[in-house]
Amino acid sequence: MVSVVSRPKARVFAPVVVSAGALALLLTGCGAGGGGNSAQGSKEFSYLTNVENTTIRGELETLSKEQCKAENDAAPLKVETVPQTGLDQKLQLLAGQNALPVQFAAGNAPALTQDLEKSGNILDFEKAFADMGMTDAVLPGAVSTIKALYGGKLNVLPYQYNVEGVWYNKKLFADNNITAPKTWDEFAEASEKLKAAGVTPLSASGEQGWPLTRLLSGYLFSDLGPDAMKKVADGEAKLTDPEYVKAAEAIADLGAKGYFGQGVGSIDYDTAANQFMSGKAGMFYMGSWILSNFNDKEANKIGEENIGFLPFPKVSGGEGIDNQYAANVGLPMTFNAKKYDDKASAWLKCIATNYGSSALKNANSISGFKQNAPVENVPPLVKSTQETVNNTTESVLWFEALFSTKATTTSQTNAAGLVSGSITPQKFMELVQNDLNAK
Repeated sequence: MVSVVSRPKARVFAPVVVSAGALALLLTGCGAGGGGNSAQGSKEFSYLTNVENTTIRGELETLSKEQCKAENDAAPLKVETVPQTGLDQKLQLLAGQNALPVQFAAGNAPALTQDLEKSGNILDFEKAFADMGMTDAVLPGAVSTIKALYGGKLNVLPYQYNVEGVWYNKKLFADNNITAPKTWDEFAEASEKLKAAGVTPLSASGEQGWPLTRLLSGYLFSDLGPDAMKKVADGEAKLTDPEYVKAAEAIADLGAKGYFGQGVGSIDYDTAANQFMSGKAGMFYMGSWILSNFNDKEANKIGEENIGFLPFPKVSGGEGIDNQYAANVGLPMTFNAKKYDDKASAWLKCIATNYGSSALKNANSISGFKQNAPVENVPPLVKSTQETVNNTTESVLWFEALFSTKATTTSQTNAAGLVSGSITPQKFMELVQNDLNAK
């Protein structure tokens, strides 16, 4: 399964709840008159993105001067930024004025993009790539992730593609005669050996909560199958069903056995990462965005060569897929269907052809685009992770991916209590399910 983003530590992947008034403006305004210029395309390749993410716009600016120079001469790249916290409001405002740019950040969650699509503002990339004869432009795993998030449609671009799994300290494993775990039972056994050796088995941020709930959804997907959380979102199952509570019990058990160490509820993202990179923890569940930290030789005391990466361990007898990675596409970008003309199409083709290799070469950034050329001198861990991405054909989401904002907050703020024993697995699932029922 595959499960983020410039520095995802502060990123919460929760659906956007659009107010009734804003939604009315969004849906009625987009169909209103006064949008003639937008339907005729644009003389420039306008692009609205969040100010925090410099990688994507930096690579597009590089492409505009190199591989995509001809496209840029025909329609110059023009970048506008907005703080991510104000992105959704900005998109709603522009949509209401029929003034969305050619390309824009798709919003902080799938809900807003789906609303924009209903009003004709989102390009169907599957059709666009088919028209270009580039049906393989996006890697299968990225397609799977996008379609899972956006109702079966390929309507955003994977400029970033993050896979999640278990990073582990190879030296600690070798010193303690531990084999990299493939199953949940082996994962628990490895944790027990690390604890006996005086090492914290699992580093995690209980303060943020989501690093713990990622383990919960990983167990669910492995045990019940890739559609475990979709069934909850669709009302076909409830988190309070016995098979779902069983997963919460498994994660709570890790905490009861002391595998997260002391004070997990007060540990923040940076502390958790440093705990692993200093050799004080043997394993660390996290997404591939952490590679930038691992490649920082001052921060990474154990050395990149001592870090391995594993998919979420299989639950015996479970219905999960092999090599299951949770995945996300960062803050995805999309195109405005109303401004999609020959110039925009040329830009899209150039981006899809060149971005994968360019971003990897210039920024060690892994995207969901197929590479058009091999990239030399890539750090070994980045290279092996890229190979994992390339070989992933099916991915899963994360625990809160399809939740309401309220349910997401409840889940993440109570996760530390789940592993510390202050809240029972049954109660944890009840609290989150209650919020899902109220949406």
